[in-house]
Amino acid sequence: MEAYRDQYAKLFHGGKNVVLIAISVDPDTMQAAWAREKDFPHVFASDPDGAVGTKYGAFIESRKFENRFVYVIDPSGKIAYRATPFRELVDQSYVDLGAAIDKLVP
Repeated sequence: MEAYRDQYAKLFHGGKNVVLIAISVDPDTMQAAWAREKDFPHVFASDPDGAVGTKYGAFIESRKFENRFVYVIDPSGKIAYRATPFRELVDQSYVDLGAAIDKLVP
């Protein structure tokens, strides 16, 4: 998540016409505290029962855990890009994500 924060202005156009929502099964109170502590500029959402993660194939029922997947949703609501899984330690992952966003938000 720190990489998203550190590259937010470039990758996500500083939030102009782009909304980044990080979704996990963690409780909302935990996410809010972590977001404040780490100074994250984006939105967090709690998916405690894995309902959203299940719809996107990210939720692992046996572990009550959601994989690190990234989806870019276009203005019409369709998936324009997906990285399943998103490889947060690989620089090319951010290049590809940025290119996908730039196609939608020049």
